[in-house]
Amino acid sequence: MKIALDPYMLRHVPLLDLPGVVAELGYEWIELSPREDFIPFYAHPRVDDATVTAFRKALAAAGVGISSVLPLFRWAGPDEDDRQAAVRYWKRAIEITAALGVDQMNSEFNGAYTEAARCEAQFWRSTEELLPVFERAGVRLALEPHPYDFIEDGHAAVDMIHGINSPLLGFVYCAPHTFHQGNDAPGIIEHAGGLLRIVHLADAFDHTASSGNRYIVNPPGAPVRVHQHLDIGQGEVNFDELFRELRANGFDGTLTSCVFAWEDRAEESSRFMRRKIDDYLAKVGCFLLIAQS
Repeated sequence: MKIALDPYMLRHVPLLDLPGVVAELGYEWIELSPREDFIPFYAHPRVDDATVTAFRKALAAAGVGISSVLPLFRWAGPDEDDRQAAVRYWKRAIEITAALGVDQMNSEFNGAYTEAARCEAQFWRSTEELLPVFERAGVRLALEPHPYDFIEDGHAAVDMIHGINSPLLGFVYCAPHTFHQGNDAPGIIEHAGGLLRIVHLADAFDHTASSGNRYIVNPPGAPVRVHQHLDIGQGEVNFDELFRELRANGFDGTLTSCVFAWEDRAEESSRFMRRKIDDYLAKVGCFLLIAQS
C-alpha cells in the first residue's frame, strides 16, 4: 500500500523543491495534481524533457516516488475542438508520466451532467484514441466520477469502467465526493473490487442534509456542485465504514491525502492527515506492507 500526498496546497513550492518538502511532511509518495509549471488545468503540459529529468533526480534524492500523475483535460466535453485539443494534451502528459518512470495516472470522467449523452459519446471517442497510447507507454489509468461530470454516481462509474473492457482502466474512490456519488462508500468499494486503485481522503459535509437546505443556492436548482476537501473529522464522511470496507476488500492500492481547504496551514494539515490515515489503518487492523519508494 502507498500513502501519498496531493500537494495542491503546496503549489507555491518550486517543482524541484517539492519532493524534499513532501518528505519532511512524512510522505513517501506524491500524487502529482495540476501545477502551472508542470501540467496545468485543461491546458497543454508546460514542462520540457530536461525538467522532467531534473525532477526525477530530485525525487530520488528525497526518497520520494510519484504514485500517480493526475491531469485534468476536457476530453469528454461537448465541444469537439476542445475534445481534440484535450487528446493532444493527454498524449504529452502520458509521455511525461512514462519519462518519470511512473506507470499510473488518474483523472476524472469530465464532461457535464447537463449534457450527459453528448459527453458520454465524446468520452468514448477519446478513449478509443488514447487507449493505444496508454498501452504503448505501459501506463494505467484510474478514473473517478467527479461532481458535475457526465457521470457522477459511483456505481454507474464502476459499470462504465467495466464497459471500457481494458485491463489498463481502474477506479478512484474520492471520499469528499461521497455525497455526490450516492453516499454508499461500502457498496461502491465492494462493487469496484479489484478495479479500485486509488482512494482520495478528505472530509466534506453532506449537502443533501436538512432537506437539501444545508447550502442555499440561488436561484434554486442552479446547476452547481458544492463540496469541500477538509481535514478528516471536519465533515460528515463516515471514515470508519470506509476503512472497514477497504480492509474487507483487501485494498492494496494508494491512499491519497487530498485536502484543499487550508492553504494557510497546508503543512499542519498534511501532517495531521498522515497521522489520521495511519490511525485508521491501525484501527481496522490493516497492517499491510507500506510500499517504500
